[in-house]
Amino acid sequence: MIIDHIDNFSFYCGADKRLIAAFKFLREKNPDEMAAGKYEIDGSNIYALVQSYETKPEENGVWEAHRKYIDIQYLASGTERMGYANLAAMTLCREYREEEDCLLLNGEGSFFLLKPKNFVLFMPQDAHMPGLAAAGPQAVKKVVVKVRI
Repeated sequence: MIIDHIDNFSFYCGADKRLIAAFKFLREKNPDEMAAGKYEIDGSNIYALVQSYETKPEENGVWEAHRKYIDIQYLASGTERMGYANLAAMTLCREYREEEDCLLLNGEGSFFLLKPKNFVLFMPQDAHMPGLAAAGPQAVKKVVVKVRI
């Protein structure tokens, strides 16, 4: 897992063309002007999901992980609390569903705040619980870029 400001994205791209394209999309697009929905960047290899929602209490959160895609979660507005845990420390709650690229988990992890213009990069070994309220529910706008491994 990596947490940082969008201005520092280039430190993490290396020679990976898909990560470069994903961060280029985040840097060049204005999420305020984008409607909620799916935006293809490179077909099924890289795509973005623009989301607007209200954050929820931790007890309504779900631990998840992915196998085929890296998640880059970029917060455009609001403040969101997120959970992180290494996959090895979790127990399986629901079997992996390939069509959703998602497995659900139980366990405990660490929590952090994501603020506007910050991103978090979750790899397949990173269980995460997104969408949590910080100091009470609030509206957020987030762009999740899915990058095929």
